[in-house]
Amino acid sequence: MTKPGEEELEEDSDYQDPHVAHFAEPEKNGLSQRLNAIAANIWTTDKLTTASGGRCIRQTPGQVQRAPLRRKIKSVDDIQLKPRLVSNAEKVLGQFSDVEQVIAPSIFENQDILFAARTPKNADRLRHMTCLHALNHLFKTRDRIIKNNAKVSQAQEGDETEYRDQGFVRPKVLFLLETKQACVRAMEAMTQLCDFEQQENKKRFLDSYSGPGDKFSDDRPEDFRELFEGNDENEFRIGLKFTRKTMKLYSKFYNSDIILASALGLRRAIETGDPKKKDYDFLSSIEIVVMEQADATLMQNWEHAEYVFEHLNLQPTEAHGCDFSRVRTWYLDGHAANVRQTIVLSAFLTPKINTLYNKHMRNVAGRIKYTPDYTCGVIENLTQTCSIKQTFSRFESPSHLADPDARFKYFNTTVLPQITRLPKPAPGSVGGLGVLLFIPSYLDFVRIRNFLVDSDLSYGAISEYTDATDVRKARSHFMNGRHSLLLYTGRAHHFHRYNIRGVKRVVFYGVPENVKFYEEIVGFVARSVERGEVGQVEASVRCCFSKWERLELERVVGTKRVGRLINDRGDMFDFV
Repeated sequence: MTKPGEEELEEDSDYQDPHVAHFAEPEKNGLSQRLNAIAANIWTTDKLTTASGGRCIRQTPGQVQRAPLRRKIKSVDDIQLKPRLVSNAEKVLGQFSDVEQVIAPSIFENQDILFAARTPKNADRLRHMTCLHALNHLFKTRDRIIKNNAKVSQAQEGDETEYRDQGFVRPKVLFLLETKQACVRAMEAMTQLCDFEQQENKKRFLDSYSGPGDKFSDDRPEDFRELFEGNDENEFRIGLKFTRKTMKLYSKFYNSDIILASALGLRRAIETGDPKKKDYDFLSSIEIVVMEQADATLMQNWEHAEYVFEHLNLQPTEAHGCDFSRVRTWYLDGHAANVRQTIVLSAFLTPKINTLYNKHMRNVAGRIKYTPDYTCGVIENLTQTCSIKQTFSRFESPSHLADPDARFKYFNTTVLPQITRLPKPAPGSVGGLGVLLFIPSYLDFVRIRNFLVDSDLSYGAISEYTDATDVRKARSHFMNGRHSLLLYTGRAHHFHRYNIRGVKRVVFYGVPENVKFYEEIVGFVARSVERGEVGQVEASVRCCFSKWERLELERVVGTKRVGRLINDRGDMFDFV
């Protein structure tokens, strides 16, 4: 039984191959009407029922009285795969979980997907699903071209039949990955799904891209180990070419079927050479984009990702040997960006990722957005396990653009004076004041650090740019009490996950985008209490927030409380 406005997924006995319907014959599915609706930003939104507890919305271009039904995909058997992929896909993937059944129809029916529930536990299966879809797409595209080549060669003189089956250039799939080791994992997934008789340059690839998998001990968080284990180099790009029996690595971009790259590596490839002659034509015919760890890309430089998306599916500046008589009409008409499928996988949502969804995920087949269940947030577990008072302080912020100034003013006029008035530790006690100031943004960190230069407060600072020697010195001075305050950035924690000793009180300058950071920073105080370095009463956590941090706040306090914290008349909210 479905709730009003929601819809069960139903079988469709007259199911057409999604590859043909979306890429080969989109005109039969109202392409022009859908393009007009997208241009006018008209979408019909409905909720999809999920057995997983997460929230999933679907948007279809146009004003639809009742959104089209989705075919249930419970296992690999429900996907129209090329025969050479079926056996291995059944072994590797088999049955889909509840969450996978929510997103599988959109993956294999070429819709855009923003999946904000990626974890180290589900990452491997998500990778196999997207790689299977990419291989299936490429093999179907190639087989269609080969068949049409035969028809063209056998055509009689005067036969004017058109075979529109190609793009401007060969590359069809782009994987945006975070590290070289992630590239190795994607390659391994493809070879597990398809038996290639030969893999050219495989040893060269592994020597250059793979690294030891035991760099970190088990006490490091699982998501940290998954991201940085192995070769964590972040600048790379590599082409991958398929023939009937061979997979060739290190193929030139214009001869490749798949491009695997980091956003930084791809940007460097575009900008290489004469700045007035940037080469981005190899991205003109991309039909599937998979961005595997968008949350990690945020911690690098999100501008690189935006730059790549801005250069996708542009009209090429040169012909590159293209046979324009075989190019699909929607390419020629400049609609490739609306036919392209974009799959973005992330551990959580942020405003920047939402902007990417709204600006660059405008598929004529529609789009879905999935977020996990945040009903309770992490606060419930934290209050049960560590019993430390956690106070959330709301400050007024007139606009998103004015938020940094409003936050800085609130900190200087309200929070900092309270820190300076804290009672000095008693003689013989362990450490000093032990105030850790967690600052998500590096720009805010620089602003506060510069402001504190002329203050009487002794402080240390650790950012992502602090060298190892200065980090050790700052941690040591903070732990033994020489420094009362330690400034600590979100990106420093992302890249190193330091275990800070001597933390008795925490002030969050802003709500961390990654909710795991909130848990781990609060854990610093909890361990200080366990070691007897601070009493239960003196230990505290304070988190400053504005109404513009609703997404981040929801993950901490939970969906059922976030509205109250944002909208209630009071501005202080305590959890004990």
